[in-house]
Order: sequence, then C-alpha cells, then structure tokens
Amino acid sequence: MCTVCGCGEGETRIEGHDDHAHDHHHDHGHAHHHHHHDHTHDYGQGPAHAHAPGMSQKRMVQIEQDILSKNNQYAAANRDHFRQQGILALNFVSSPGSGKTTLLASTIEALKDKHTISVIEGDQQTANDAERIRATGAKALQINTGKGCHLDGHMVGHALESLQPEEGSLLFIENVGNLVCPAAFDLGEAHKVAILSVTEGEDKPIKYPDMFYASDLLLLNKVDLLPHLNFDVEKCITYAQQVNPRIRVLQVSATTGEGMEDWYRWIDATRQMALIGHPVLSA
Repeated sequence: MCTVCGCGEGETRIEGHDDHAHDHHHDHGHAHHHHHHDHTHDYGQGPAHAHAPGMSQKRMVQIEQDILSKNNQYAAANRDHFRQQGILALNFVSSPGSGKTTLLASTIEALKDKHTISVIEGDQQTANDAERIRATGAKALQINTGKGCHLDGHMVGHALESLQPEEGSLLFIENVGNLVCPAAFDLGEAHKVAILSVTEGEDKPIKYPDMFYASDLLLLNKVDLLPHLNFDVEKCITYAQQVNPRIRVLQVSATTGEGMEDWYRWIDATRQMALIGHPVLSA
C-alpha cells in the first residue's frame, strides 16, 4: 500500500501506451518531447495524513514532499507545453456521481463548432467515460489508474504524447472521482474546476477544504433537482467562500441547460487569457 494516501499497488494504463504500462514500484526512465526524467517514481500517492506501521510521521512528511516535488516537475513541463501551444487546460475534480462526464459532454456539444476540444479521462478501471466523450466527436484518451485515486503530472505528460491536442485548443482533464488526493497534484492545468452536485451535502466544501481551496471555479450542478431536495444553496456557497474567498460559483444544470451559458462565457474569457502573449494566436 502507498504510505501517503492509501492507494493500493497496481498498474496505470494509458491508451496507446501499452508498452508504458507502469507498475508502482520499479525504476525506469523515459525521454519525451517535454519530459526529462530518469528517476524512480510511484503513482497513486497523495497527501500524508495516514499512519504507516513502523514509519515515523517525520519520514511520512518527507516522502510526501519528495512525491509532490517530483510531480511538480512533471506539471511544470506540462504547463510550459500548454503555454507554448496556447492550450487552455482545465482539471475537473469532483466526487463520483457529480455529473462530470455529462457536463463535459454537454459542454463539448455546445462548443465544438467554436473550439477544438480534446479530453483526458481518468478512471480506475473502465473506458466508459472516454467512449461517451468520443461520441461527441471530440478526441479522448483514457488513463486507467488501477487502484490509484488520482491523476498526476507524469501520467498526463504521457497522455499528451498520444493525444496531441491542437495549438490554441481546449483540453479538459476529467480526474478520478475523489475530493481528497487530486487536490494535492498539479497536472499543469490553468485551473481546477470543482463540480458539486446538489444531490450531495452542502457541507462538502468544509469537509474537503483542500479541494475547494485549490479550485478557482465551482460548478454547482443538477440545480434542476433543487425543488425535490433539501439542499441549501446559499449555505453551500458560503462554505465554499469561507474556504476559498476567491472561488467563483456558477449554478448549472447539464441536463436542462440552465446556467450553462455562464459557464461557456467563463471558458471563452479564460481561453482569451491563455492566449495572451502567444506569438500567433493572440494576434
């Protein structure tokens, strides 16, 4: 078991990279167009608040720092690639069942005539979500993390080699459904976008503060169901702003389309920011 977040040993598989399937505990090196690393790395690691038998908390903290330092190197390489290519990369995070995939599919359908969009799908085992995204006509690549509970910068770097998102495009990264470990792992994205369904508790932001603190936007999804639920929207927003005063909140329904235009406008405005300084695309 991982000593940091409790992910089990397993294998990460990336579509198109069967020869790069990764076991959790072995040394290997890679040389890629924007990755320069030849050191040991582990997948499936997260913030250290666990207890490992026979290991001091000091050692646990050191392991956490080493893992996150490695990840940040990979994420920095991804971010540099996105900047050079004028790609807006968004990292979507949520609990399972928040409606992430439905929201992404609706977003792609609405924007595909205006933007080129590609998707990296993170899931522990299946390729179902990638298949749903491909049905929209967008390019999608599946990363199966095995027992790992989040994506990391190295996985995304490998995925980019196969996916090859176009210059000036949008890249949506759908992280593994989990409100804990993905908060700590930078993927090189411009923004984390948290999705919270009104079918969940309104106290999620204060129960999982690290995730909501790390996110720049909160999409409160499935608001069409509010008449049938006991969910206090204002209390939820207050909790989110209590954890992260800079977070923006949009109320949406991917099913009915309510509030989605505000979401699309946010994407357009954010994309324009991503293109500032690009020698060609900002002209």
